[in-house]
Amino acid sequence: MHFGYWTPVYGGFLRNVGDEGMPAAWSYIKQVSQEADRLGYHTTLVPELYLNDRKGIDAPSLEAWSLSTAILAVTEQLRVMTAVRPGFHLPTVIAKATSTISDIAGLTPDGASRFALNVVAAWWAEEAKQYAGAFTTHDRRYEQASDFVKILDGMWTQDRFTYDGDFWKVEQAILEPKPVALPAIFAGGESEAGREAIADFADSYVLHGGTVDEVTEKVRDMDERRLRIHGERFREYGMAAYVIVRDTEAEAQKELERITNVDPNSPGYASFEEFRAHSNLDVELSKREYSVGTRGLRPNLVGTPEQVAERIRAYQDAGLTLLLIQSSPLDTELERIARDVFPLVPSLAASTV
Repeated sequence: MHFGYWTPVYGGFLRNVGDEGMPAAWSYIKQVSQEADRLGYHTTLVPELYLNDRKGIDAPSLEAWSLSTAILAVTEQLRVMTAVRPGFHLPTVIAKATSTISDIAGLTPDGASRFALNVVAAWWAEEAKQYAGAFTTHDRRYEQASDFVKILDGMWTQDRFTYDGDFWKVEQAILEPKPVALPAIFAGGESEAGREAIADFADSYVLHGGTVDEVTEKVRDMDERRLRIHGERFREYGMAAYVIVRDTEAEAQKELERITNVDPNSPGYASFEEFRAHSNLDVELSKREYSVGTRGLRPNLVGTPEQVAERIRAYQDAGLTLLLIQSSPLDTELERIARDVFPLVPSLAASTV
């Protein structure tokens, strides 16, 4: 199991706190990326959002693909997992881009790519309208994602690739050079259609935050689906989690109360309501969980280093292999977590990818 974190493309993670000291700027992302690389973090997830769903749609946010390339160029060990929404891209062009980015990324000591993809079926109709994205019905978005990955794989592995699908047609396409190592394909979804599609087209599964029991059940369910379709289990299981570590439990709870002050008039509240409307979730979201997003508070990784480490070990036993941390401000908190929590969970301690 490894520690990872979310790259704060939207200037932070909190919907009800304005200035988190994390500007949506390359200078800050570069600082965090290089610090995380030095501290031994394994993976960063770079979300792809053209509008800001945390601070409000008028607030600045950074573009995922250019940012990911830059992060890989200034780090040595950190793996970059870039989100991609099929409704906003041509799969052939993304296949070409990933080949070039993989060359920039290089390989890990065990020969794996230092670049990965998180294929996202998308949920934000307003964003698609503003940025001319293709936004169809929920289940069709997973069918689109499946076609997208089939084209990526064909372009990466075949000399001339032809495909005739519902969403794209490709005729004798050439992709050179090929990626030296194929990027891992992550995806997440909770509906029946989403889980079944992901079990087919992805090799790793990523979850929003959940309890240990919820994660245990999802790992069991997804492994069963993957075994039925491909005869193998998922390679990795990642989960989003907001982490608060303090010297005392009282200090941690004080910070939790500060960040969970819910204001329905805050700029990010509308995008939260649209996410609920356009997603088929298996867990009802609370207003408190709205404050952070991605159900990051549900794992309850809040407390002293010993308390947080104990809960992380329970998730490791449940089958998680990658913890994708959100925390604020990220530069300070990543260092605190590495210093205070890593030594208490030896299998997560700093290591190469």
